[in-house]
Amino acid sequence: MKKGAHVSETPATKFLREHGIAFTEHVYDYVEHGGTAESSKQLGVPEHEVIKTLVMQDERAQPLIVLMHGDKQVSTKNLARQIGAKSVEPCKPEVAQRHSGFMVGGTSPFGLRKAMPVYLEETALALPRICINGGRRGYLVGMAPQVLVDLLGAKPVNCGL
Repeated sequence: MKKGAHVSETPATKFLREHGIAFTEHVYDYVEHGGTAESSKQLGVPEHEVIKTLVMQDERAQPLIVLMHGDKQVSTKNLARQIGAKSVEPCKPEVAQRHSGFMVGGTSPFGLRKAMPVYLEETALALPRICINGGRRGYLVGMAPQVLVDLLGAKPVNCGL
């Protein structure tokens, strides 16, 4: 964490603390549309270990969360097939924000406004540690990837392109 940087509590960090999850805090200068490439570069972490939180929806407009390596893309066809949906597509930013309660660019899978199914690219579980959004822009939290399964009930899927 940067010297002198203070991170105020977010719904995500509050959720993690309430569940007794140990995590590290990583602050960086948020860059509009910089994504995981920017955060990994600033934090000196491989982009593959930065997990992005994507709010998507199925053909019935039911929201879901997809957690994917920062350097990979989601195959919505593969994902839909694996979760038994006809189709899956990203939500529009304003819809994603309404579902999650977080600003786009600061979406965390922890402390969501409404409960949604969470799907995790299974290869992330092989990593010793991940960095994932801590509930605001320019703020990641580091932890063991197994927390995503144990705490969120994330279902491992193979949905990378």
